[in-house]
Amino acid sequence: MYVCSCFGVTEQQVKQHAEDGACTPRQIASACKAGTDCGGCVRRIQALLGRGSCPRRELADQGRSPLTGVANQPAPVRVAAEAA
Repeated sequence: MYVCSCFGVTEQQVKQHAEDGACTPRQIASACKAGTDCGGCVRRIQALLGRGSCPRRELADQGRSPLTGVANQPAPVRVAAEAA
């Protein structure tokens, strides 16, 4: 079924982009242009994405980097050496 008739984007394509990591309508738009013309499909895209279905958001909630999956660590503190 078509979600975006302006660009011929199907529900299956939106779901595939979501599985590939697109978590928001804006990220879906970047992947396939859906929602960038008339905007009539944006609510349907939001419904397909649902809440909590974003793997990157889940990583961030766990304190891990959404880009690498590695635990976020505080930046090292640098102390200036005293002049002797």
